[in-house]
Amino acid sequence: MPNSRQDMLTLSKVEALARDEGIPCEDALLIAINLHGITSIENRHRARVLVSLASEPKVPWHVIVPLNATKSPFRLQGDALYLGDEVIAHTTKIESDEAVGGYFRDDGRAATLNPNSRSRCVGCAFCPNTLEAAADPRLSEESDLVELLAAMREQHPRGDLREFREVTVSTGCFHEEGPAVEHLQSLRSVLTDHQITARIGLLSSVIRSPEAFARLAADVNPFVLRLTIECFTRRSLMLKESKASLALNDMARLLKDARSAGLSTSYTYIVGLDSLDDVVAGVTDLQPHVTDFPNFQVYQAHNSIMAGLRARGGEDLVFYLRARRAIESIVGPSGLRPKAWEGYRPLWYFTFAGQSLIDRPHVPSES
Repeated sequence: MPNSRQDMLTLSKVEALARDEGIPCEDALLIAINLHGITSIENRHRARVLVSLASEPKVPWHVIVPLNATKSPFRLQGDALYLGDEVIAHTTKIESDEAVGGYFRDDGRAATLNPNSRSRCVGCAFCPNTLEAAADPRLSEESDLVELLAAMREQHPRGDLREFREVTVSTGCFHEEGPAVEHLQSLRSVLTDHQITARIGLLSSVIRSPEAFARLAADVNPFVLRLTIECFTRRSLMLKESKASLALNDMARLLKDARSAGLSTSYTYIVGLDSLDDVVAGVTDLQPHVTDFPNFQVYQAHNSIMAGLRARGGEDLVFYLRARRAIESIVGPSGLRPKAWEGYRPLWYFTFAGQSLIDRPHVPSES
């Protein structure tokens, strides 16, 4: 007998939900995998899994999910991924989700750097970092960045880092804006020395002053601020102090100030922590101030405590399908669209508001 609502999920129910919400079943299945995780014989809290849906076998997708989700309706047996008794996908690669110094995205045309020990960042109630293996060093000097780039060049698909279009700094360990700005200035200097003209992005909420934005515009541009908002409500409960101190009323102003300085802007947000009404209100408020499609992620609960943080209804697939439709109605008119390679836990895969996002077989990579 099923012991939870998610155990009752079947392929026919996913198909019906997708049909009711006007989205492809493939998108709904991938969202559901992110939401529920996978049960398997592997005792891993999180792993990077390359999944090819049975209905779209030529378009593989990377997802990061727990493989020990015992209550999940998705079951991995060999390389076959089952939903109930039906094979809905096959897996071709499973890797540990370790925090490392740097990795590639977009087939080597983008990279993410963890220069300030991402694995040591703890504090946000929903964050799974404490469940990950730690392999990322703290890079405090330009020489450390040079060494990291040299190592990445050896691993690059074509051995040429000048292909980079974007280099994203992904770390939660800058606690003050001064060190964050100085690190970005150093990174730009190192990239310039290596003839890399890529846009630099920062996932953070510590840079807030007009003076800091002016320094970034002068010394780091092209640059995109990806403001780590994560949720609109219960922020003091959910977030560590350096994030929670950014008040809801200040988010739009901060993005506006960054744009006024000549910087590109976006934000990260975790769907499932706020009610749908709060999602709509927050996204609507911020939309006029972003230049890049925000990074919306499906909330993953890795244990019972994390599950208790969900908004009402956040345990059900339909919550995320309706959030997806609501966000499409707000962001869609701007012309901004999600990019397949920017994240592992998105709400969009094959389509956005009925428009195809896929023009070739594509393996997305981590944001």
